[in-house]
Amino acid sequence: MPVENIAANLERVRDNISRACKRAGRSEDEVCLIAVTKTVGNEEVAELARLGVRDFGENRVQVGLTKTDFFCNENYNWHFIGHLQRNKASEALEGFRCVHSLESLKLAKVLSTEAQKQGIGKVKVFLEVNISGEESKYGLTADNARAFLESVLAYDNLEVCGLMTMAPFYDEPEDTRPVFAGLRELRDRLGAECGVALDCLSMGMSNDYEVAVEEGATHVRVGTALYR
Repeated sequence: MPVENIAANLERVRDNISRACKRAGRSEDEVCLIAVTKTVGNEEVAELARLGVRDFGENRVQVGLTKTDFFCNENYNWHFIGHLQRNKASEALEGFRCVHSLESLKLAKVLSTEAQKQGIGKVKVFLEVNISGEESKYGLTADNARAFLESVLAYDNLEVCGLMTMAPFYDEPEDTRPVFAGLRELRDRLGAECGVALDCLSMGMSNDYEVAVEEGATHVRVGTALYR
């Protein structure tokens, strides 16, 4: 994929986010674009950084570590967006300060312990919820999300930012709307019931991020649309 295509693709994605925000009566400043870089290398990351992108996402720890020029640079925010194994948690915290896929209390304990050991303060986490109920996807059910949230809030070194979900892939992005609306409604209910501010919703990818923004996404995870 020619690097020179990235600028036009990024401009298109940003424009689409802007229009989606206007349709929803939201400010563009409310939405963080996370450039997913799992299929590209340092050259593409460097171009995105040159164009002003500061938030990047990876779903494998080792892949992130190969982008060392950017991964350990305090000017950039690295988001772990895949399924994180407990034995990779310590290594992940070398650069990732935000985990979008927390769905295990065992992992929560390890992240909190490692954060304390490494003296890095609080690790930001999103609770992953499988709103669609797809068996192939990770995540909590909506029914057990409250109990899980209450348990995670007990860890001093974790900061729960909000909820994350992955919608099924549909040919028509509009079909994802009930999933995103469902996550937003769950977020609002949990925040009220538990008395905590769950400000963030990580939802929406290349095929459906505009719908996600319309439904309240604060973080969209976009990869393919930046590189095609």
